[in-house]
Amino acid sequence: MSKARFLWRAGLIVLGLFVCVPLHYGSRLLGGSRWPRRFLRWAAYASGMRVRSEGEPLHRHVLFLANHLSWLDILVLAGASGTAFVSKDDVARWPVVGWLARLNNTVFIARSSRAAVRHQADALREALARGQPVALFPEGTTEGGMDILPFRGSLLAALFPPLPGVQVQAVALDYGDAGHDIAWIGEESAPDNARRILSRKGSVPVTVRFLARIDPGAAGDRKVLAERARVEIVEALGGAPSGAAADRL
Repeated sequence: MSKARFLWRAGLIVLGLFVCVPLHYGSRLLGGSRWPRRFLRWAAYASGMRVRSEGEPLHRHVLFLANHLSWLDILVLAGASGTAFVSKDDVARWPVVGWLARLNNTVFIARSSRAAVRHQADALREALARGQPVALFPEGTTEGGMDILPFRGSLLAALFPPLPGVQVQAVALDYGDAGHDIAWIGEESAPDNARRILSRKGSVPVTVRFLARIDPGAAGDRKVLAERARVEIVEALGGAPSGAAADRL
């Protein structure tokens, strides 16, 4: 049965791709397209996620900061908000996935290059200045699983000096008890993880909590901003915030 579930869900995702991509290109000719968001929302549903939103997401001039458990986070958050994402530049070279990421206006960065941090922050700043909503997973990894690791503050330099009208909105992605199984940790490869998730029995209720907006100017600097967003997410997920989180550049 698990193989049948995998084939069924994978087939639904591919079907969505064949429907949404032509409509996306056709809509672009008319001036704009919401089809990447619709495809990602469909892909989340096809993967077994049943998404419910709480709070109101900002739609422009916003940097979303969210906790990170799995590649499913991208489908769930984009489907709920229409956001683009910050991603490692090697994803741009992945077959199909890189192409789809570019369709959704992904901001690619070389996270392995510490010397390029300023350039990467500038690329993010330019996207935000255009009004594009962008999401960042500041943990930088899914290895924390259900535990939320300290937030990296390096890319938040894109928000300083503050850009007019640009806000930060923390987002808590809550998979409930299923999060332990959903989390992508250890040495599991991307194909093996996708196969395991798509073969999983039943559906997963996911709550996307859009929290109060944060003015970067009021936060003062990127480290304070990173820790404030982390504390808000931990509290929204029912945890006790730790005071030990630090910028990990």
